[in-house]
Amino acid sequence: MIIVGVDGSATGLQAVSWAAEEAKLRSSPLQVVHVMPRWAHTMSVDAEHAEVGAWMRDGARTVLHDAVELVRKRTPEVRVHSELLGGDPRDLLPQAAEGAEMLVVGNHGLGGFRGLLLGSVALGVSGRSAVPVVVVRDGRGERRGPVVVGVDGSAAGETALGFAFEQAALYGVELHAVRAWRRQPFDPADPERTAEVEEKRVLAVSLTPWQERYPDVKVVGLVENAHPVDALLGASADAGLLVVGSRGRGELAGLFLGSVSHALLHHAECAVAVCR
Repeated sequence: MIIVGVDGSATGLQAVSWAAEEAKLRSSPLQVVHVMPRWAHTMSVDAEHAEVGAWMRDGARTVLHDAVELVRKRTPEVRVHSELLGGDPRDLLPQAAEGAEMLVVGNHGLGGFRGLLLGSVALGVSGRSAVPVVVVRDGRGERRGPVVVGVDGSAAGETALGFAFEQAALYGVELHAVRAWRRQPFDPADPERTAEVEEKRVLAVSLTPWQERYPDVKVVGLVENAHPVDALLGASADAGLLVVGSRGRGELAGLFLGSVSHALLHHAECAVAVCR
């Protein structure tokens, strides 16, 4: 099952369209989830100002209805259901996605400040969800171009590699695997060994088992002497999806989201998938 969070915004509906196409290709059911304030969700009909709660629940049901109708219109073969929850979407959406294939959200919904690049919900669920989170950027929901994945040798990076190969195979596109490095001094007793050669070797080792599993995916390996954010942002310009781990090497264990994935969620030119 694929879970998509909606809030009535245009970006939220773009996320629904993205998730519906994904569900179609995977032959998976789609669950559309809207989270409203808990007090309005649980307010009884005889409570003071009960009409306010009823008005908000009616609005929430309209949000869900419009999202479901969009799915049925564009991808009628997809089995779609809806769910209304009360509470904090940053907590409830990851909970709703437990055991799902992925969670999809828009990058910036209703209630945010104009000019912000990433909403609090998108940022919050990307660091909390146990399943891959796809953040669909406003106006960039089309699945065109290759899948780009960052390769850093971490456990999260390995999960990201698997997800990226799966996506490239599903959509029949190239996979561009990017490994960024910074020039370091090497043992002068081994003058033939260079940083670039070593980084290419590490990249090849990381890719080999996945290439054997997905032999039909065309892979382009890219090794760049640059900061990972700069290298991946550049690669995202013509991509259909950018895949990264939630926290790579060198990140503090207590952080929900690493600095690289955080920066890419804000600035990437395409949808971003964050894998824990």
